Amino acid sequence: MTKVTLTVNGKTVSKSVEGRTLLSSLLREDLNLTGTHIGCDTSQCGACVVHVNGEAVKSCTMFAAEADGAEVKTIEGMANADGSLSVIQAAFQEHHGLQCGFCTPGMVMSAAALLKDNPKPSEVEIRAYLEGNLCRCTGYHNIVKAIMAASGQDVPAVAAE
Repeated sequence: MTKVTLTVNGKTVSKSVEGRTLLSSLLREDLNLTGTHIGCDTSQCGACVVHVNGEAVKSCTMFAAEADGAEVKTIEGMANADGSLSVIQAAFQEHHGLQCGFCTPGMVMSAAALLKDNPKPSEVEIRAYLEGNLCRCTGYHNIVKAIMAASGQDVPAVAAE
């Protein structure tokens, strides 16, 4: 067992984990932060995206021990301090950027990382950035519209293919 200490959504936590424990498992099973979804366990779907030290990471590809000393933000940490939805979350709600909701946490976390690095991405840039996130419900049109809205840009009636 290895003791890891990390800051998750602003709170410092310490846990003893096996060396093979994935960050996604630590978050979901040990910290009860079940908003981080596990879809494939192979880094294909992006449902498990979290931010580690400000960078988007697929948490099913990182061992919990690798996050020792890191700052981790999950979907549960995305809301505003008063509990209201963040700009990105509100845009996803307003523009129907979700259907079943399974991919939504990873999409929101990826969108936040994109907008941090590129505050006004084009539709093409958004689609390229989201290539590592799978959605089986929406066809991405409304997700792209939501990210455009969150960036403060005009939202096209129909997003480009």
